[in-house]
Amino acid sequence: MKAIYMLALVLLLSACTKNFDAINTDPNTATTISPQYLLSTALIKTAYAYQDDAFMGKPAEAGRYITKVRNEGDDLFGWSAENWDSYYGTLSVNKQLYDLAAESGMKQYMAVSQIIRVFNFAYITDLYGDCPYSEALLSKDSGIVHPKYDQQEVIYTDLLKTLTAANDSLANTSLAINTTYDVLYGGNNLKWRKFANALHLRLLLRISSHDATAFTAMQTMLNDPAKYPLFESNSDNAAVKYLGVTSSDSWDGGNLVSEVTEVNKYKPSKEIVDTLLSLNDPRLAVWIAPVASETGYTVDGNTYVGVPNAIPSPYDYNGGEAHISELSAIFYQNANDLLKASLMTYAEQCFILAEAVQRGAVTVSDETAASLYYKGITASLEQNGVKAGTYMEQPAVVYKGTLSQLITQKWIALFLKGAEGWFDHRRTGYPAFVPGPLSAIRNIPSRYIYPTTEQSYNLSQYKSAVARQGADQTTTLMWYLK
Repeated sequence: MKAIYMLALVLLLSACTKNFDAINTDPNTATTISPQYLLSTALIKTAYAYQDDAFMGKPAEAGRYITKVRNEGDDLFGWSAENWDSYYGTLSVNKQLYDLAAESGMKQYMAVSQIIRVFNFAYITDLYGDCPYSEALLSKDSGIVHPKYDQQEVIYTDLLKTLTAANDSLANTSLAINTTYDVLYGGNNLKWRKFANALHLRLLLRISSHDATAFTAMQTMLNDPAKYPLFESNSDNAAVKYLGVTSSDSWDGGNLVSEVTEVNKYKPSKEIVDTLLSLNDPRLAVWIAPVASETGYTVDGNTYVGVPNAIPSPYDYNGGEAHISELSAIFYQNANDLLKASLMTYAEQCFILAEAVQRGAVTVSDETAASLYYKGITASLEQNGVKAGTYMEQPAVVYKGTLSQLITQKWIALFLKGAEGWFDHRRTGYPAFVPGPLSAIRNIPSRYIYPTTEQSYNLSQYKSAVARQGADQTTTLMWYLK
């Protein structure tokens, strides 16, 4: 397995790009590589980048999971342009995986590659809005070096069609996926289909306020579980393990990747700690460390103390770092069974369906919104190695049928599991986060600002996108948020 990750690292480094022209050029020129050898690379690059954003990137602050107490610019929400080279670099490697599979008639890898493609493009458009899509990655094949920015609604329509086609293709092929190089599902065809369909549900819910067909499509899937299998337990979770052997296969908080002083900048937010405390949530002790000293504090005498964002001198909050919680010890390790590069979980799927049922938009056989809500909580608890006990019997946790309660529990379950907590807040307004007093804006950011290189390499297309979508600012709403 170590050899697989080292190969992945070599291919990853060879795929790095510096500007958008390079993004649209396939950096791997060898045509004799078998598709399966690129599969692990595409998976690792996808999962690690998404998880890195969830822990040390802007989504961690925007989702109010993390507050930085030093170099806290991200917490002030005065975000500058954000480079997207790494995302398109991953798509470039994945494109080569698809092209090689197509040349060899290996439909199983074509389908898997399409699922990876959807995940990455969905993430890009969820971060920026309109973006290069239909003409991206085509400079070598078609000479397109100034790709147009497709409208988000057009991108989403194609992504959903692609997921349907990938599911159907995997259902109708007997070709095996290599167990060694499939670091996500070990060659399990059915689990890949489940992931494709769970991701389909995520995207449908995302656009449901602006696409009248979203819930109809969701109901079609739910009416035919044989054709559209979904996650059934945590064993179906889409998550890549960390090996913890080298810096290239380790969790970002471990000493093989980061200095302890660097990781210590990242503290649990006041929002997540206070919410867990208020609910007597057993996940608190799994994720958060108690303060070093319970005497000498200034404003918060709890055993667990999170830090507000965008405040003056956050490292001095509550009397200093001895009175501020760190993340628990697992987040300082190179690998741990609870630390995985997570793309999507069974718990998230349960909450997606619970919301859709609660809204009266779909029905799920033998389920209610309440039963799905409880299944989501249970799955998260079990995933984190704790028992439910009487947790769900507490008045504040007992299902009440409100969107606020449901999204709050979903937000907890998504702790450091990606940008989804941030995206749900943008979509629903819950949990009701309020930026701190030094914040550059009065609301949580709605998007990333396009890379500065776009105004040098792709100015005409950039201007067209901005004219259509709105000013290139963090407060501009993308299509499905308007």
